[in-house]
Parts: sequence; structure tokens; C-alpha cells
Amino acid sequence: MTNEEYLIFKAGIDKEMKDMYEHTLDLFAKTDKKFAETDKKFIETEAQIKRTEALFEKIEAQIAKSEAKHARMGIQFGGKSNNSGSATEEYFYNSMLDNPVLGGVTYDIVDRNIKGNIPKVRDEFDIVMFNGNSIALIECKYKAHENDLRKIIDKKANNFRALFPDFKDYKIYLGLASFSSYDELKEIAKQKGIAILTHSGDLPEIIADNLKAY
Repeated sequence: MTNEEYLIFKAGIDKEMKDMYEHTLDLFAKTDKKFAETDKKFIETEAQIKRTEALFEKIEAQIAKSEAKHARMGIQFGGKSNNSGSATEEYFYNSMLDNPVLGGVTYDIVDRNIKGNIPKVRDEFDIVMFNGNSIALIECKYKAHENDLRKIIDKKANNFRALFPDFKDYKIYLGLASFSSYDELKEIAKQKGIAILTHSGDLPEIIADNLKAY
């Protein structure tokens, strides 16, 4: 091989090596770019997972809080519901324990299932609230009707005074608590001066704008 042929051969080898080197650098650059993109996706995915986990924790905490509140108020779900009347009474009893106010009157004591029995008079009072001069008698019905209002008006105040004469000079206010009511019932109750307690969202709703002492 002449010197000239060797130089030509070497030049070819050098070019081939250079091309291979540049190709390798290009492959490394593309690989580095893919790794960078993958790392970015992993970071974004990890951040999304953390946000999702935080959201689930928040939702679980809210569910636990709601379940605890409903359980305390006598409301249970998923085939575990109590007797409807008992659940109604439990819910409104706990509601009044939390905030013993009816028609702007604040009470010191909240009691329930108070029974009395004397000749010719026998009655039971679902929720009774006391202070120094007033009593609130709240009847609980899962589904309230006008007949329930009439029974409350005709019997509850008079029966309570007959059964518990120590309170004969107290003002007696009346209320009807129910998970189900309707506009006509609310209007009649308002005309008669009886409070309506119902359920709206997670909170009890009390309509007692025109409360009358019996």
C-alpha cells in the first residue's frame, strides 16, 4: 500500500469513526431527553397521586364526620335504620340538646319520654324543655299531618298541667317535629302558634315565628 493509498484509507476510517461518534452522541442526547421527559411524567404523576390521596383523605374525614353526627342524632343508613319514630325523636332531641332554643326562648333542661298517669289522664311527652317560667312540649312524628296538630292543641298542654300541677302556672309552648312536612301544615301551625321542626340538609329547621303560649 502506497503512502497515498494509506492516507485515503485512513481518511475513510476517520470519517466512519467520526460519523459513528456523532451518531452515538445523538443517541445519547435523545436518550437523555427521553429520560428527562420520563422523570417529568413521574414527578407529575407522583404529584397527582399525592393530590388524589389528599382528596380521598379529606372525603373520608368528611364521611366519618357526617356518619358520626348522624349516628349521634339517631340517623343510620345502609339497612341499619332505626324505627322511624325513634329515629325522629332521637334526631330532634339531640338537636335541641345542642341548641335549646324555641321561638326565641332559651331553655335550661331538655328531657324526653316523660310519662304521667292519673285517673282519667294518661299521656307521654316526646321532648320536654324547661326553664324558670316556660315549658316547651314537642311531639315527634316521622310524617306529620294536620291531625297531629289538632291532637297537640287539644290535649298536650292541658294533659301536662293535669299530670304535673307544679307547673300549672308556667307558659306552655307547643311544637311538632317531623322529617316530613308540607306548606299547608306549616301555615296552619303558624296560625295556631305552634312551632314546626323539620330537617333541611344536615341541619334542623325550626319555624317558630308566631309561637303562642297555651
